[in-house]
Amino acid sequence: QVQLAESGGGPVEAGGSLRLSCAATTGRIYSSSVMAWFRQAPGKKREFVALTRWHSSSTLYADSVKGRFAIFRDNAKNTVYLQMNNLKAEGTAVYYCARGSKYASNPAEYVNWGQGTQVTVAA
Repeated sequence: QVQLAESGGGPVEAGGSLRLSCAATTGRIYSSSVMAWFRQAPGKKREFVALTRWHSSSTLYADSVKGRFAIFRDNAKNTVYLQMNNLKAEGTAVYYCARGSKYASNPAEYVNWGQGTQVTVAA
């Protein structure tokens, strides 16, 4: 069973940047896996942010973050990252990484989840 741990969250001013990391602390990420980032703001549903296949360059982004966020991975470190640039106030949320086997933006398709990391964007 893969266990995931996010890090890198914190406070940031609007227009600033943060890089989130998600490491597999136990188990390994199989080559068929899809790794994704989701976020959940207070009182709102968990929403898709970005995903990548573990062993290809294929990526998918939510329209709200296209051109500002980038997802990438380091297979040797069993880690996936989310580089977030030009952050907006609406980006304030808990960010979660997840592992699944389907190329999907629906959180129900993901099996393993991290505990989340808080990102707070000051307007």
